[in-house]
Amino acid sequence: MDKASVIGSILGFVFCAIVMLKASHGDLSMFWSDKGMYMVFGGSLSVVLMAMPMSKIKCIPGYTRRFFFHKGMEPVEVIELMNKLSEKARRAGILALESEIPNIKDPFLGAGLKAAIDGVEPDAIEGTLRMEILAMQDRHKAGKKFFDLIKLYAPGYGLVATLIGQIGMFGHLGGDIKIMGHMLAVAVVATMYGTVLANAVAGPMGDKLALRSGEEILGREMMLQGILSIQGGDNPRVTLEKMLAFIPTPARAKYRQAA
Repeated sequence: MDKASVIGSILGFVFCAIVMLKASHGDLSMFWSDKGMYMVFGGSLSVVLMAMPMSKIKCIPGYTRRFFFHKGMEPVEVIELMNKLSEKARRAGILALESEIPNIKDPFLGAGLKAAIDGVEPDAIEGTLRMEILAMQDRHKAGKKFFDLIKLYAPGYGLVATLIGQIGMFGHLGGDIKIMGHMLAVAVVATMYGTVLANAVAGPMGDKLALRSGEEILGREMMLQGILSIQGGDNPRVTLEKMLAFIPTPARAKYRQAA
């Protein structure tokens, strides 16, 4: 579980609830508007349906899970594992790594290592794994696109609801003040829904997914270089240095110690 995502989500909800309680003196019903909900959430859903194919929309629960749960390996874990595999291959030969494959949880690394053990040409291994990375990037872009659409259009639908509420209010000028107040409430609350949905939910979730995507791509590039280095019979120190090339220079000493 991504602790930062969980803590951030809870803090955002708590602080928002505190302000709403203080502003309403405990009467939270003033922040409810079914018309605003229909416009903002229904409108955002319509945009997603218009902009994305159904095959991508079916993956939305998975995009949300990726925000709260991160299964990818951290760079230090990749370095430790690849260093261990490199040293074993150096001592006992690359065929000795076959016993390690069942213990490797990452399917990308497992498939690449198995191909190297089976004697597949390095160019073929690299080509296959790079296609895997490209396919993964495409999947990640779809997840980011979903949240970007909501971030972009939810405030717009909030504005539409605001305009509808204002038109209704102007249409009742000189009439029942209760109706005018209700229409004004629709206008203001709908804007709040759109703003909160875009800036407190969709925006942060999309940004976190983009960061996670970059981290996962980095990790897989490190695995790819490690596999090719092991297959080429490089010294474990050389394999380590190839992977450290992906890490910022100030952090490399820490990773060398970890390895």
